[in-house]
Amino acid sequence: MDTFAAPAPTDEHRFPCDNCGADMRFDPGENRLICDHCGNTHEITEGPWRGGTLRELDFRTAVSGDLASEEIEETRVSSCPNCGAQVEFDADLHATECPFCATPVVTDTGTHRHIKPKGLLPFALDEGSARGKMTDWLGSLWFAPNGLQDYARKGRTMSGIYVPYWTFDADTKSAYTGARGTHYYETRTVMRDGKRQQVRVRKTRWRTASGRVARFFDDVLVLGSTSLPKQYTDALEPWDLSEMEPYQPEYLAGFRAEGYQVQLEDAFVEARAYMDRIIHRDVKFDIGGDDQRVKSVETQIGTLTFKHVLLPVWMAAYKYRGKTYRFVVNGRTGRVQGERPYSAIKIAFAVLLGLIVAGIIGFVMATTQ
Repeated sequence: MDTFAAPAPTDEHRFPCDNCGADMRFDPGENRLICDHCGNTHEITEGPWRGGTLRELDFRTAVSGDLASEEIEETRVSSCPNCGAQVEFDADLHATECPFCATPVVTDTGTHRHIKPKGLLPFALDEGSARGKMTDWLGSLWFAPNGLQDYARKGRTMSGIYVPYWTFDADTKSAYTGARGTHYYETRTVMRDGKRQQVRVRKTRWRTASGRVARFFDDVLVLGSTSLPKQYTDALEPWDLSEMEPYQPEYLAGFRAEGYQVQLEDAFVEARAYMDRIIHRDVKFDIGGDDQRVKSVETQIGTLTFKHVLLPVWMAAYKYRGKTYRFVVNGRTGRVQGERPYSAIKIAFAVLLGLIVAGIIGFVMATTQ
């Protein structure tokens, strides 16, 4: 197998086979490009970074607009008129279907200027494996309409999408004030049913507390897309971020990439809320005792860095009886999430069956008494 040299960025993630000229695609799980036309393959060159870490960018430099020009790129994207997804397309593609909601989209020639991805997790599952995972998941939903299950099994292939995320690293130091509660018990005499009884009553003695806690946050993950309900993408976690590869366009061959819609500053608001919850937990642990009250927490953030990364998701959007049902599969682990449709007929049948069973049990019990 030959080593494949990365083409110029103007090639827009298209890699012609040097044997037959057909477009090659990334082969999930094999770390190579493959030509479906003639079977030719090329290994993807591994950079010298392996075993190290991906380079972070300074957050404050980015929000002030002072990032170096080589950290910015422009890609051709189309915005879905229904769900707003911004999906990257090849130069020769002018009409398609939105992979997020199955809405027909006529692509435009607009460009999206954004911060370049620093890393990605390559697809580890191919389309057939992802479809199998989705089919198994649908099969476990007893109340799903049979028509939707059949349509999904026999429908079009799933779309492989690299979904945008932000990761944040932060070095934090927090000063707090609060109170530490220590439980103690007092014995009291009470009247119960006309009799005197002694009971132990728990009380809490409070003492003021103050101190400092420090924590380094590594790779706080925030979704950069608004095209799918967040509960679906959150439920695809965990992601094996330790296996992240440096961004190389070869990994996108045969796949699509969504442009981020959540801007860097807005993403950090969500990341900061997560950090504050963890710091609050650390403060309560530092206060100790049996109970804690946190009055104030003042956090100073030192080094604050970020990365724009891409994570692999297999996606299916099916229109069935006028409604769109969406399913997502973690392109690494095969974990499935999606909208759960219900069949009114199946539910009615289950209720009727339950009533029949209850009636039989009642009849048997009545005849045996």
